[in-house]
Amino acid sequence: MIENNVPKVFISYSWESKEHSDWVNSLADKLLADGIEAIIDSYDVSPGDRLTKFMESSIKDSDYVIIICTEEYKRKANNREKGVGYESHIISAELYNNHNDRKFIPIIRQGDFNTALPTYLDGKLAIDLRGNPFNETAYKDLIASIFKVKKKPKVGVRSYYLDKYEPISIEGEDIKIIGVISNEVTFPRNDGTRGSALYSIPFRLSRKPTRKWSELFLRNWDYPPSFTSMHRSGIARVASDKIILDGTTIEEVKQYHRDTLILCVEKTNEEEKQIRKREEQLKRKKQEERENHYRNIDDISKDIKF
Repeated sequence: MIENNVPKVFISYSWESKEHSDWVNSLADKLLADGIEAIIDSYDVSPGDRLTKFMESSIKDSDYVIIICTEEYKRKANNREKGVGYESHIISAELYNNHNDRKFIPIIRQGDFNTALPTYLDGKLAIDLRGNPFNETAYKDLIASIFKVKKKPKVGVRSYYLDKYEPISIEGEDIKIIGVISNEVTFPRNDGTRGSALYSIPFRLSRKPTRKWSELFLRNWDYPPSFTSMHRSGIARVASDKIILDGTTIEEVKQYHRDTLILCVEKTNEEEKQIRKREEQLKRKKQEERENHYRNIDDISKDIKF
């Protein structure tokens, strides 16, 4: 991106007719109006300029190259004829040497995907701007690509109604703190009484912990292995898949509690693993004792005759 985050885009097209040139110029105007520095020969080449130098520098220095594909453009590109042929040499070299496929965006102006795309663009997804006026949805796809944004909506906030369901617990998976549940942070009383500036802050966990994990975490929070003078014992509780600190501020969380939370969660994960390991060993031992007992019963029973 160039200065002020304005994308710089070079438009490569073939000189075919006045109608075609006017269409390309109108596209450049629309891009300029939408905050994109569109580079095109009709605007950016002055009398006396060397066209080859203009083509080389424009393709090399631009963030994107828009290729206006028509049947005539494909013919000139494949046969390396005139300006289109020269630009095709440069584009092919960049694609081969730098593997920067996304820099080159084919646009179908006339023909179709088979008859208008040059050989060096085979397999690339093109934007269909056929028609006059062209399709606005397709144009918005072009703008989204240039500004490096996805039209896919952002992930929203986890729906509250999921809290009433029992989460699937994956055996052995460490619990992690995903983040602050900002829309559930409470508001301070601020009535001048002691502690009235404090409020409750919930944190989403990666899964709902077991009762044993919750007990271990609360003990670790009250007596952490490492803490600051601002640590507040007794303010933590675990509810469903949340850790809640009752009586703090977001500033305190950022400066002090965050590191303690991470440390306590990690210590709790490790302690629960050790407990689970001991329980598994004890279970295995009891199973072996049971098997040995009945094996002994079977062996002796064989010697008892009636």
